Parts: sequence; structure tokens; C-alpha cells
Amino acid sequence: MKRLMAVGMLPVIVAGLVAGATPASASIPAHYADQKLAWRPCAEEELISLPPGTDIGGLECATYRTPRDWDRPHERQDLTIAISRLKSTEPSTASLLTNPGGPGGAGRWQPTMFRGQAKLREHQDIIGIDVRGTGKSTNVTCRGAVGAIRQLDPRDRDPRNLAQILANAEYVAKSCQNANGELGPLITTYQTIRDFDLLRTLLGRDKINWVGYSGGTWLGAHYAQRFPQRTGRFVLDSSTEFTTDWQKTFDRQPVGFERRWRQDFLPWMARYDAKYHFGTSGEEVRQTYERVRYALSRNPIDGKGQMDLDTAIIYLLYKKAVFPALADLLVKIRAAVENGAPEQAMADARAAAKDAGDFSDAQDATFWNTVCGEGRFIGTRESLIRESQRNLDRGLLLAGGGTLNASVCLFWDKEPRPLPKLDGKGVPPVLIVHSEHDPATAIEGARRAHAKFANSRMLTVTGEGDHGLYADGNPAVDEIVNAYLVDGIVPADQSVPGMPLPVP
Repeated sequence: MKRLMAVGMLPVIVAGLVAGATPASASIPAHYADQKLAWRPCAEEELISLPPGTDIGGLECATYRTPRDWDRPHERQDLTIAISRLKSTEPSTASLLTNPGGPGGAGRWQPTMFRGQAKLREHQDIIGIDVRGTGKSTNVTCRGAVGAIRQLDPRDRDPRNLAQILANAEYVAKSCQNANGELGPLITTYQTIRDFDLLRTLLGRDKINWVGYSGGTWLGAHYAQRFPQRTGRFVLDSSTEFTTDWQKTFDRQPVGFERRWRQDFLPWMARYDAKYHFGTSGEEVRQTYERVRYALSRNPIDGKGQMDLDTAIIYLLYKKAVFPALADLLVKIRAAVENGAPEQAMADARAAAKDAGDFSDAQDATFWNTVCGEGRFIGTRESLIRESQRNLDRGLLLAGGGTLNASVCLFWDKEPRPLPKLDGKGVPPVLIVHSEHDPATAIEGARRAHAKFANSRMLTVTGEGDHGLYADGNPAVDEIVNAYLVDGIVPADQSVPGMPLPVP
């Protein structure tokens, strides 16, 4: 691990943050660079994925046109990008672009997350973006087909079931590609970061700052590598292994989710057995869950009872604040199954899964077009079946078999765009923020990206497993990140403690 103080680098990342005459990149035609952003108050219906009860006061919305294909920007075939702005509380000198992840998450609502970051907001406008393909920007679609890969249980090793899982993945791949024609291959990181650079020009900034979560770390790292001279202060929170390809990044998820499940949630639920009566040790709680899961598999609803339960669990592991909700759900489902009322149990599971991780068709389509459309996917039907079995044999039960359900890219028949090499050479310091037990982006991948990306720094949050850390209630994290974003203080590699688990 690198342990470098970067005081000498401060002039590099501070210079150019003050707005002034802002040259457009040479590749941006004038009819795009000369657009004016028409800001107006946002309406709630314009903000896809807005958390219920969120205060949108002061949030402004606009749109801009971007080339459909940045390799042919003079063809005048436009896409629409939807953006938002939470203005700085004092005269603005910088713009902070944000991304919630995915890839494909709609981020126009996201500036509302930073409303309480007073120091950050003093002189920086916070910008939210629905990236191309999703939200209120020009959409792509899979025509609802993605649900097919969430139906069958990869733990069922009957050859007919395994063959059908792969057939469903092939169906999703063909549906997504047929639905989007020539637009699908243009929903990639390569195109999206150029949309960002056009936005930088329209905002009147020589450089941009960045906070990206999860899949947003991939976008941030790729922008910084491609446009180092336009890169200000970049925070990569809950980081992907952006120095490799998507396949290797997602291959780490079974370890991440199982670790979070077994080492964080299960012992936590056991600690409160007097309330939940699910088991007095983590292993007892897990065995109770396995019995409930088996009961659902024997009495499925629409053929997918246990998969709905697993989906709810996976997305409710992202944040410890919802551990009580997950425990309540497990208790309720067990009671319903034991009382012979699985329909009500699964209604509860579906509701939990929808609240935690139900994605729109446009987000699903943006995800698969991006992941399958850049970097080659390696494998065969046989190798994927073997890999999923190896995961199950290792005890990666919660998400280990999902290697099969995530095999859509195996059947992608359009040539993917090659990924550039990301090594961080020539890039100003970027700050990676990561928790030890992050379920969705396992820390092993973040550490590898840190080691391979020159001049990066890593803030590790110990005793923590939340996915998404900055501006989420940890004062130590916020202090270090704000000192970097606002004052340009580039930290050394270091650790800070996480926040305690909740008391139900």
C-alpha cells in the first residue's frame, strides 16, 4: 500500500478550479459547446429513484444535447442528457459532478444527498446526472426481459434447471440488443465520459470535481485517465476494480455478499435473539434461514419464492441501518411459511426487494449495454456452470450461484469496445473510500485498483460494511473527504473506524 503525503501535489489539483474563460475540448463541435443551460426548479416527477420524503427545495433541472456517437460528433444525431444542480450557498467557484453507480443509476436526484455538507456547499455547485440510457435522459430498453434472469434458483443443480438459466440469460441478451439497434453499442463508458466533458464546458469549468459511488467509481476513474488535465478532486466511494474489466469486478461479489451476511448481519441478528427468536449464534440464524428458504423452494409462488427472498436479503445488506428491517422480514416470512400462508410472506419479500433494489427497465438496459458492450467476456456455458459450482462448494451460498444468472454477456453477439488501460499515470491524486466488508464491491478489488492506479490514495473504513460512505453519517469520513474536496488536502493512505451497528 502506498503511504504518501501529497502536499506537493496541491497546486496541481487546485489550479483551474475557479471559473473563467473555459475552452472546450477540441473534439467538441461548436454547436454543442455553445449550448446554454436553462435552469428551472425541478419537479418531483423529473427525479427518478428519488428517496421518499426527500426535500427537493432549491434543486434546479436542465437538459442538454450531446452527440449520439462521439466518434462521429458532426453527424448532428443528438441524445438528451438530464441534469440537476444544487447551487452553492456562496458565490460558486467549482462544480462537483456526482454519480450513484450502477452502471445505469439515475442520478439527477443525487445532489439532495449533500444538502447537509455545509463546508462542501459553500463554493461548489452539486450536479446530478441521468447518464445516457437511463432516467430522464434518452433511454434504452430491454423490453422488460431482464426479469427472466431473476427467476430460477442456481442452487438447483438439475442440468435442466442450469440449462434454462443460461437460456434465460441468452434471451435477455438478444432482447436487449434487438430492442436498441444501433443505439445500444453507444451506451458505454467511452461515450458517457465525453458527455461529462461537454457538461464541464457548458458549466463554464476548466476542471470538474467528482464523487462517484460504486459503478460511479468506474466512470470517475475512466474520466480522470482520459482527461487528466480536466480532473480536479475525484472521490471514488465503494470502488469497483476499475483497473480491470467488468467481469473480474463482478466475479468478486459472491465473496463480498457472503462476508457481509455471515460476519456482520447473522451475528448481529443472533445478538438480539430475545427479540427475533431466530438463533443465538450466527450459524443458528443462518440454519433457520436455510430452513425457511427450503420451505419456500418446496412451495414456490410463480416458481420463484426463494429467489425473491434472496434478492431482498442481498439489497438489504447494503446498509446496516436496514438490518432491523431485514430481521423483521425474515421473522415475518418464517411465521407466514410455518402458518401455511406463503403468499403473504412473499408479498412482504417482494415489497422489500422492490424498495431496496428494484430497477427500471432503462436502468437494467443501461447496465447490460455498458457491461457487455465494453471489454471481452471470457467463458463458455460449461465453464460458467463449473464456476458457479465452485462458489457453492466454497460456501458462497447467498450470491455464489449467481454467476449463471449474470451470464448475459456470454451471449452478447456485438463486438465490445476495447477498454483502455487504467494506470493513473499523469492523473492528479484521486481518493478511494472503502469499507472492509462492502458486499457489492469487495475490498480486495478496491485494493487492487488502488495498487495499480498511480497517485491514488485509499481511506479504509474499518469495522464497517456499508456500501456508500461519504455524506452518510460518518463524521470521520466526511471530515477527510471534505478537506480533500474543499481545501485540496490530499490524505495519506489511512484507516478510520466505522459507525456502530444499529440497536433494534
